Amino acid sequence: MNTLKPGTNTSFGSLKQIDAGVLNVGYVEAGPTDGRTVILLHGWPYDIHSYVDVAPLLAKAGYRVIVPYLRGYGTTRFLSSETFRNGQQSVVAVDLIALMDALKMSKAILAGFDWGARTADIIAALWPQRCKALVSVSGYLIGSQQAGKMPLPPQAELQWWYQYYFATERGRAGYEQYRHDFARLIWQLASPHWDFDDAIFERSAASFDNPDHVSIVIHNYRWRLGLAAGEPHYDELEKRLAQGPDITVPTITLEGDANGAPHPDASSYAKKFSGRYAHRIIKGGVGHNLPQEAPQAFAQAVIDVDSF
Repeated sequence: MNTLKPGTNTSFGSLKQIDAGVLNVGYVEAGPTDGRTVILLHGWPYDIHSYVDVAPLLAKAGYRVIVPYLRGYGTTRFLSSETFRNGQQSVVAVDLIALMDALKMSKAILAGFDWGARTADIIAALWPQRCKALVSVSGYLIGSQQAGKMPLPPQAELQWWYQYYFATERGRAGYEQYRHDFARLIWQLASPHWDFDDAIFERSAASFDNPDHVSIVIHNYRWRLGLAAGEPHYDELEKRLAQGPDITVPTITLEGDANGAPHPDASSYAKKFSGRYAHRIIKGGVGHNLPQEAPQAFAQAVIDVDSF
């Protein structure tokens, strides 16, 4: 794979929209339509531009690449104003299964970071027949409300400061009013050595203007702490996830050597991957937004895990 400087690409091709489950999903597509499918999943507070350099690398390697906006981001919209704006972990995975069904994809390689890694992990764990292989930044991120209620050591709690801010109505109002400034602060804290410019940030920040963004983000973090209820019809999925199911599909986990966001140590989750497995530390001051900071390493992991 040729050397690529991060930030080489600034845009994708035209956006596409498709009805899938309770959403009309905005997504971009690259590469040959008959290529092996890779779905790339972004996190918070990021968007599809985390993959603006990864997607063309994989397309050039012959993959069909799909990069969707998650619920509450970009051009993804709810089909009904009556649908609960739910951010619990299982529902985002259900969204992706619905998208795969709408695109008539029986199976795909799934790769992501942050919320995207958690979503990919959940599908690999609960629907392994839909996941050919997995690339997950920060490894095994499946959690539960019960675990979220358990106190952590003070230093770990400090890293989650925004989670507690969001638990308050002041936090919701603050995020609503200052969402762009908030996101920029998170970018700086989570990737302290990433020298992104205004243009790079603003391309992603535009996706936070989605009318459901604040509701989804606030519910996600309140749900994790057990401060907000999910929807009852996802209870069975959450019970299964709370048991910490193993992931059996071929997997590569990645970690940047300068990830400033809360993340587990690789030794704590290695045994959760019972299939072919490798862990890679990506060096060079790489932070939390690994695919945008180190696109070549991320794309190479996708290609390598496909051959496991």
